[in-house]
Amino acid sequence: MKKKRFKGEIGYRLLTPLMRVLFRIYYNPKIINKEVIPKEGPILIVGNHKHVYDQCLTIMATKRVIHYMAKKEYFDGKMAWFFKLVGCIPVDRSIKDHNATEKALSVLRNDGAIGLFPEGTRNKTKDVFLLPFKFGTVSMAKKTNATIIPFGLTGDYKFRSKNLTIRYGTPFKVGDMDLEEANNKLYQEVESLMKQNLEEEEK
Repeated sequence: MKKKRFKGEIGYRLLTPLMRVLFRIYYNPKIINKEVIPKEGPILIVGNHKHVYDQCLTIMATKRVIHYMAKKEYFDGKMAWFFKLVGCIPVDRSIKDHNATEKALSVLRNDGAIGLFPEGTRNKTKDVFLLPFKFGTVSMAKKTNATIIPFGLTGDYKFRSKNLTIRYGTPFKVGDMDLEEANNKLYQEVESLMKQNLEEEEK
């Protein structure tokens, strides 16, 4: 059966090769365990959120087209053209945005890839290591039998950064777990990956 094509896939494939090169040259990120990302099948790539460029590190890790879920405010600013061109899904965070969820579910049901940040927003605090996770990731994964690939991201977005690191963990499915159990597992996985990054940085 022919797979459905989604808005932004062509733009994504045209723009991301150049973006990967420029981002690697400028920020010098360390990408660990990217080989665990499945090359096919429905996947959700999720982790902590600290900077507007976080999605770029995942884009660098796989050649798959990733439809990122992003707050709708990004689609009103100067970079709106970019978010639209690469197939991001706008999310209205002021409501329970069923329209955005249905778009993401459609991608997953067609063996596509969704990227999102379960914290729901960037963690701008200095005293909270990881914000509580919303249930969107595990709910969509359970409905579509998609594989979840957790990641932990740490470091600074500086020119030729010495510590910018993203580490991917072991993929898993929700399966028979209830949503709370699955969400707790995801939270613990992301937290552990972040701590591994920091431990290696201190060596």
